[in-house]
Amino acid sequence: MKLSQVKALLPTLETVSFKLENGSFVPEHFHVTEVGMVTKNFIDCGGVIRTEKTVNFQLWNANDFEHRLKPAKLLNIIKLSEEKLGIEDAEIEVEYQSDTIGKYSLAFDGTNFILQNKTTACLAQDQCGMPQEKQKIKLSELQTAQTSSCSPNSGCC
Repeated sequence: MKLSQVKALLPTLETVSFKLENGSFVPEHFHVTEVGMVTKNFIDCGGVIRTEKTVNFQLWNANDFEHRLKPAKLLNIIKLSEEKLGIEDAEIEVEYQSDTIGKYSLAFDGTNFILQNKTTACLAQDQCGMPQEKQKIKLSELQTAQTSSCSPNSGCC
């Protein structure tokens, strides 16, 4: 989800809530402790230089049980970040602490923002010696193809 999408959604919401893919919620008294632009310059294992830019939201579960972040307040934090830091309209990455700091993509289910698990991947599989994944075929389709092209006693086999 891009920053512009979050900005468009916030004025339509009464509350801001974040839900993990496992169904648990970030406690409603969370704080957004950071909004920023993260630029990652790197070289992949195939030698290609890459740049990724993301907008970073950091969520923190404070012991401030009376605190509730309202949509207008989050929108103001975003606008201030855009004004002072020159944040671009990029994909959002959310940092949230469980056992360690987790990084999540962001989606919306119509009511809640969803923290989607992220995974690592090789960006240059053709360059680093990773074997190509074998094509998966259904045996039922293979048998159908064989029977339609060659039948017993037809002389084709």
